[in-house]
Amino acid sequence: MVDARANGTEMINQFLDAHNSARKAVGVPPLEWEPLLANFAHAYSNQRLHDCALVHSTAMAYGENIFIGQGRRWSAKDAVAAWVAEKQFYDYSSNACSGPDCTHYTQIVWRTTEQVGCAKIICDNGSSYITCEYYPPGNYVGARPY
Repeated sequence: MVDARANGTEMINQFLDAHNSARKAVGVPPLEWEPLLANFAHAYSNQRLHDCALVHSTAMAYGENIFIGQGRRWSAKDAVAAWVAEKQFYDYSSNACSGPDCTHYTQIVWRTTEQVGCAKIICDNGSSYITCEYYPPGNYVGARPY
């Protein structure tokens, strides 16, 4: 089921504000909202409606972050905060993750990424499924995000 309120102007602003706050903290330009990316995120999320699986799409042209939270209450701000929390595992000097993962964070702050589009659905099991697509994608092996 699509949460219509979750994909309106308020949700878009939450996604942009949360992303751009993290980007501002490291001195990279803000992202712009791209409806085509949001449409792709929505279409892909709908493919996960029945299983709510943390499985990435096969869209190699985009970077992608996925968040799953039990229940309906999870917001855009919550999802982006979870990804940005990975900053603690990213070591800029070695350009490596020192913890379990930091690639969601590095995608958010990737300097050459200019656009984002996101969507939220509620899976059949009642969980929130939030997907963000990024263009151009980041996380190139050996390259620094900023």
